[in-house]
Amino acid sequence: MNFRGRNKVTPEFNMSSMTDIVFLLLIFFMIASTLVSTNAIDIVLPKASGKTENKRSVAVSIKKNLTYYVDQKRVGESILENELLRVLSSQEAPTIVLRAEKSVPVENVVKVMDIANRNKFKVILAVKP
Repeated sequence: MNFRGRNKVTPEFNMSSMTDIVFLLLIFFMIASTLVSTNAIDIVLPKASGKTENKRSVAVSIKKNLTYYVDQKRVGESILENELLRVLSSQEAPTIVLRAEKSVPVENVVKVMDIANRNKFKVILAVKP
């Protein structure tokens, strides 16, 4: 008597379904990467040779009631420049991230930009995407 079944199990592995999954993941990540937007204005960055350094930047925030903050520390408008000079004096390429609320008058934003321009600080204007 022949007790063997008709269904034979083959020990081979079919890779076609694996390649389909890989291509679907590739397409998904290509589409998802085009939808990512940054939180800053597009600028042309200078070229550099050598390794990159993690440089610290100081955040200057202006609330709608015209209160100024330097890294979450409340600062008066009259001593804003002195505080920025104190905080950024030890940095090689000082950078300010300027965060102003939508309703803040332009004069107050320009005032911080003028302080940065006089002291040769780099300014990054933070915006909502």
